[in-house]
Amino acid sequence: MGLLLPFPTTTTIFRSPLTTHFPSSSSTVFLPLSHSRTCFRCSATTLATPQQRNEVELENKKYDLLKAIQDTQRGLVTTPNQRSEIEESLVDLESYAAGDEAIDLGILDGTWRLQYTSASDVLVLLDSSSKLPFFQVGQIFQKFECKGQDDGGYVRNVVRWSIPSLLEENEGATLLVSAKFSVVSRRNIYLEFEEIALQNIIISEELQALIAPALLPRSFFNLQILQAIRTFKAQIPVNNTSPGRRSVGGLYYLSYLDRNMLVGRAVGGGGVFVFSRAQNIL
Repeated sequence: MGLLLPFPTTTTIFRSPLTTHFPSSSSTVFLPLSHSRTCFRCSATTLATPQQRNEVELENKKYDLLKAIQDTQRGLVTTPNQRSEIEESLVDLESYAAGDEAIDLGILDGTWRLQYTSASDVLVLLDSSSKLPFFQVGQIFQKFECKGQDDGGYVRNVVRWSIPSLLEENEGATLLVSAKFSVVSRRNIYLEFEEIALQNIIISEELQALIAPALLPRSFFNLQILQAIRTFKAQIPVNNTSPGRRSVGGLYYLSYLDRNMLVGRAVGGGGVFVFSRAQNIL
């Protein structure tokens, strides 16, 4: 979809209350029970209603996908076997979604944390972070603003990053890519990118001490420098102002959505994205 720029599940009769937490996420999933206990719970499904059995099946599909992406560092480190398993889990989950149902923008509204992607423009950021000692990439989010709408809204792709020793670790600065989106079919939205911004600069304690030493009186000039850094924002418009022409954008297929998981595919080979619900940001 161009530059990308915790979701608790209901307890299922197949899963143990014992939980495990995935890296870079506050998501919680349920681990399997022992064999004998699982068999006991399986036999209990005969007492469940069809709707309950469907809910169990859905939770299992989501669990399988989370398990498949668990050790991939958001998609950066994957083997051919892992990619095959992930794609199979994705297709299984997507097949559960009713293809004729329109995306509920009320559910889409909010902040989503990236758990996995195969998009090259995002993976290059993660790869640079893993190889370059002076560059760190923290959390990556998508924030949809479409509550109460039925034909579109706004989406902001948020990348938290840092320069070690100069900025606060992982969240020293924010790269923000803003786009307007419109619903073009039941599950497709079209993104029109409007602006790229660099903001929310948080310098490290070491740099603050260098600019305004704690043991010396802070002058008006020192404080002005610190304030200027905190409020700094650089904006680059990317929208097309020519009449009759669409801005830079792309088609995004929302293949699965519920209250705690979002799966999207950038149409045209742009990659797949798996998100979990997160607390609101910005």
